[in-house]
Amino acid sequence: MSPSVAVVTDSTAYLPAHPDVTVVPLEVIIGGTAYDDGDQLDAARMLAALKAWAPVTTSRPAPQRFADAYEAAAARGATGVVSVHLSGELSGTVAAARVAAADSLIPVEVIDSRSIAMGLGFPVLAAASAAAQGRTLTEVAAAARSCAEAARTFFYVDTLEYLRRGGRIGAAATLVGSALMIKPLLHISGGTIVPLEKMRTAARAIARLEELAVRAAGAEPVEVAVQHLSARGRAEGLAERLAQRVPKVMGLRVVEVGAVIGAHVGPGMLGVTVAPF
Repeated sequence: MSPSVAVVTDSTAYLPAHPDVTVVPLEVIIGGTAYDDGDQLDAARMLAALKAWAPVTTSRPAPQRFADAYEAAAARGATGVVSVHLSGELSGTVAAARVAAADSLIPVEVIDSRSIAMGLGFPVLAAASAAAQGRTLTEVAAAARSCAEAARTFFYVDTLEYLRRGGRIGAAATLVGSALMIKPLLHISGGTIVPLEKMRTAARAIARLEELAVRAAGAEPVEVAVQHLSARGRAEGLAERLAQRVPKVMGLRVVEVGAVIGAHVGPGMLGVTVAPF
């Protein structure tokens, strides 16, 4: 039996298929042709387009796609929906969800995670867990918000060029120019991408990323996700080290991001999200 509170998210959470979570895909536009993130376009095809210097942009889902998801939840017997999405500072996705929620047949709580990738994925899983326990709409939404507020995401990119091309660099624009050759560490703060530290080599940047993740985890029970794009060896090595160094890691996963995030970070990206368990 499905939970009475349905959970909806978007494709930038990059979660494996979950029976109680509906995913609405963002779009990637390559050379004027739009593809659904994940279902129609994976990161490998998107990277091939980037390397060929084909025009690659991303777009939020149309409000109707959220309306369809909410209507389907109501048809399955849901009495409410918690809809959790990537940062409104980075995309209009959450705004599109709110447009659809205003006309929904059942109440919809739309939540801006103020993050992306597993910074979004962990709050979605928290909401799904609360819904499976029979919690109310308000309680399920609170579980997602609490997790989103506590989660911390740090990441490294081989180059800022892709963030610059996509216009998602935000405050990190201060690093552009002669600094394009540095190996930057960034994080998500206030829903935007913010520069954290500058490193001269990839090895130093990844070592520092590890230290930041260990510090963020502290001594409390946490879940950790190591995310990457076309850098599985690096990601698995980092995950192994974090498994040994984080005192109370209750879950650890390695996730490759898909086409939408990949279009903005480029190959070689390595990130860590730490969330309360």
